[in-house]
Amino acid sequence: MIDHIVLVKFSETTTEEQLQEVIKRFRALRNKIMGVVDLQAGLNFAQSNTDYQVVLKVRFEDREALSLYGPNPEHQAVAAYIREVGRVDSIVVDIEI
Repeated sequence: MIDHIVLVKFSETTTEEQLQEVIKRFRALRNKIMGVVDLQAGLNFAQSNTDYQVVLKVRFEDREALSLYGPNPEHQAVAAYIREVGRVDSIVVDIEI
């Protein structure tokens, strides 16, 4: 299995409502993409690092499922919304477990 973890940093003008909408839209991908075993999203509340506000995590069956995820139109729509509401940076980590 593959864990795909994304930390997203937003601009100072991004609202709490927009962050919650990012989480809602991402969670809605759970049953729309083949090969997804688990999907989680939430706000980062760590006191030590507040630069990245949203954490997204997807567990895939295998590397092939991960490779199909990126270009998936449903995923692309969520990614477009993330950019629209002020994405500044993101960190992506993929690990095989």
